[in-house]
Amino acid sequence: MTDNPPVTAVPETESDLRRLDDLLEDLYRGQERISQGDIYRRAVAAQMPAGLLTRIGGLPEGEYSVDEAADLLGGSAA
Repeated sequence: MTDNPPVTAVPETESDLRRLDDLLEDLYRGQERISQGDIYRRAVAAQMPAGLLTRIGGLPEGEYSVDEAADLLGGSAA
């Protein structure tokens, strides 16, 4: 068993899922791609739950479309 959940793990609660979707929707407003670092910084600033921060921090560096980010993080924002 590992200490870190897989990046593709689904958020534990509906509330976490809603918060993730809201964050992604806000982040990608007017943007096509956003870097992993920017997603993580905004998630920290939004005081997202530790489990979601772990997942976001586990994404490989690079830029992601909203669909890619939502798919990898377990959200449904598209």
